[in-house]
Amino acid sequence: ISRGSDEIIGDKELKEKLASGRPLTVKFGADPTAPDLHLGHTVVMEKLRVFQELGHKVVFIIGDFTAMIGDPSGRTAERPVLTKEEIEESIMGYKKQIFKILLKNNLELVRNSAWLKKLGAEGLISLTKHSTVARMLERNDFEARYKSGSPITITEFIYPLLQGYDSVEVKADIEIGGTDQKFNLLMGRELQKDMGQDQQAILTMPLLEGTDGVKKMSKSYGNHIGINEPPTPMFGKIMSLSDELMYRYYELLTVSDIAKVKEKHPMEAKRNLAKIIVGKYYGKTQAEAEDNNFKNVFSKGEIPVANYEYTPEKKDEKLINIIYDFYSDQRFDMDCSKSKLKKLFAEGAIKFDGNKITDINHVIKATEEGVVQVGKRYPPFRIVR
Repeated sequence: ISRGSDEIIGDKELKEKLASGRPLTVKFGADPTAPDLHLGHTVVMEKLRVFQELGHKVVFIIGDFTAMIGDPSGRTAERPVLTKEEIEESIMGYKKQIFKILLKNNLELVRNSAWLKKLGAEGLISLTKHSTVARMLERNDFEARYKSGSPITITEFIYPLLQGYDSVEVKADIEIGGTDQKFNLLMGRELQKDMGQDQQAILTMPLLEGTDGVKKMSKSYGNHIGINEPPTPMFGKIMSLSDELMYRYYELLTVSDIAKVKEKHPMEAKRNLAKIIVGKYYGKTQAEAEDNNFKNVFSKGEIPVANYEYTPEKKDEKLINIIYDFYSDQRFDMDCSKSKLKKLFAEGAIKFDGNKITDINHVIKATEEGVVQVGKRYPPFRIVR
């Protein structure tokens, strides 16, 4: 349970609860702010899966009510308010993706609007009595904003109280979240105590760095690995990780024995990691196919198998425009800006039918067909006429 975790608060209580032999209620809350999940989101979910496999019940709370306020954690400014339509779109995205990680049994999927709407003005005022302005300003993000003169709305103060009240409502034994959620998780513990419940233990998980190995994984940083993106770029992105970062991914995203992993050659270990992760989302057969394709392309220099075809609109067209048009399709969810592509041309990462192309003005003529390769991360495609 503690593997890869950053901190366990209430360690003694957690051990006592586990020793009781009864199934525990494990709480996880997620505001539906984005419909697409990446591996960074799955760090906590992998830990929830461990609890499920040990026989405990996960209560997955979709914060449709709290999303209308916006979680202030780690923010330098107030989050934009989401519309009900945006919230519903994200909820549908969550429902389609979480079962790629979590078991359907031992899982209760609920919305916190079910009880927070019922609080009313009287209930909300009563809830605010359980904390102080000074307590709220203890959290780093609020303190920094207050000192810099950035506005903090009253609704943002209310957010951690509402998230904490979720713990009271579901009678959580333990709550799991990222390190950036610590203040909110502690609020649940305090409210349970004030309301006569046994306090939940807290397990925080670190934020996973993205493929750059520096910033936390985020779609906005362009360093993410989406769990819905095609298997070829998923495999390629994992193979692009540094060795040090690879071991961190092993620790947070798999149950592999790290000591045994480090006995292997880093390249072998990395390929195995890529197979584990691609296999989780696309099956073992697809993972093996991606591994073989990677070996053939990058070890033997062979032309890869292209699972996608594209017919340019113009008969004669610059290769850079063809690549840009192809990857602009939303299904790939990849950075294909012209500036990024120009850099890849300069690095010699672009190939057409096995031939390296470095000229950004190279034209594919109307009579030409062949496979386009764009580095390790992008899925290859075949130009057809």
